[in-house]
Amino acid sequence: MNSDPSSLCFSRRQSLAAIGAAAGGLLLPRAAAASSASPLIQGNAEHVISIWLGGGMGQIDTFDPKRQGDPAAKKAGSYYAAVDTAVPGVQVCEHLQQLAPLMDHVTAVRTVNHEVIDEHAAATNRMHTGRAVTGTVLYPSLGSIVANQRGAASDGAPPYVLIGYPNVTRGPGFLGANSGYLYLTDTSQGPAGLSRPPEITEQRQSRRERFLANIGGDANAITDRRVRDYEDAIKQSLKLSGPDFNRAFQLTQEPDGLRNRYGGEFGQRCLLSRRLIERGVRFIEVSHNLNFLNGAGWDVHNEGILNQHELIRELDTAVSALMIDLKEKRLADKTLIVITTEFGRPPEFDSAGGRGHQGRAFSCVLAGGGLSHCGAYGETDELSKKIVADPVSVPDFFATICAAVGIDYGKYLYDGDRPVPVTDNGNPIAKLFA
Repeated sequence: MNSDPSSLCFSRRQSLAAIGAAAGGLLLPRAAAASSASPLIQGNAEHVISIWLGGGMGQIDTFDPKRQGDPAAKKAGSYYAAVDTAVPGVQVCEHLQQLAPLMDHVTAVRTVNHEVIDEHAAATNRMHTGRAVTGTVLYPSLGSIVANQRGAASDGAPPYVLIGYPNVTRGPGFLGANSGYLYLTDTSQGPAGLSRPPEITEQRQSRRERFLANIGGDANAITDRRVRDYEDAIKQSLKLSGPDFNRAFQLTQEPDGLRNRYGGEFGQRCLLSRRLIERGVRFIEVSHNLNFLNGAGWDVHNEGILNQHELIRELDTAVSALMIDLKEKRLADKTLIVITTEFGRPPEFDSAGGRGHQGRAFSCVLAGGGLSHCGAYGETDELSKKIVADPVSVPDFFATICAAVGIDYGKYLYDGDRPVPVTDNGNPIAKLFA
């Protein structure tokens, strides 16, 4: 406890001033209040493809390699050798061979950190909403924030698509159903909820929609925001159930060579994400890996680490193909690729040669999006265990993404009358906007 009287008085004065400002309706967005000192940073990206590595990608085995360790001898260090990249002085794991020559269009943010260490669900929530779980506010995910603030880029597309299993951490929270996601788990077909059975003809569908409109009554008479949001969501789903949007899911229209370049199911998800942004989807989350190539996904405790390289290679193949494809389609500067995970991995090996959890320092990745990339940002110690320079909090990382797509990262959203800062007062990585 701080016993310094001057410090205590200052704290009281601060509290009284804050209470007075709120009572007088003077609570202003942080960015607006500080605009004279720190101008708002904004990029020009139009879309986000967010790749989620569930389980906890080990930074020391991927984008922040260090000296090589030895699981048998319990010598801490990287599991694999490192290779040079297109950026002098920046190395990555040897299984990221295809991304290595593209790293001048990538920034591995090596100093992301939070205090959640041992609990996957809480860390997953933190890396989707940017905040700790609370019993009083259901916070929106980053995808829902982008959907809410930017909307779809085309009238014929949803703003937010999830390619993976739905979860409350990916949801809109207090923003409501209009900021929610459309999801699918199988790239061989469109979302089940939007696919009409073969026997439902256009005429039959039209009759159903007219009937629905009649029983819905006067939409203008609906005053409850939540009911109105659901009514709007139904209208949007009806619009998206037609053939125009569903053509995006017909991956067989792509050349065989391109599909092969992307690789397996995860790669096909990444290819689909490119097709979806062409249709006007603003934010897409692509989950990896549902197939658990190594038996445990990215949660490499014990023997789960033995085939971790298969996950890394699959990530390498798909993301490098996506980057090249976006560039060829002239979408690279318009599309920010984000790779996140719930936490990292310590340099030490457990009793069976795997790794535990580490939230104090881990890597998340940004690519494309018109940013000024530098290969890597931030510095960890000789074993990627502690941050040495340029720490990046989760709110800072979220603010960087928001700034890249032109969202005011300092503004407030409102849960009823309660103001909630978009990114929990994060600040973007200014160097990436130079």
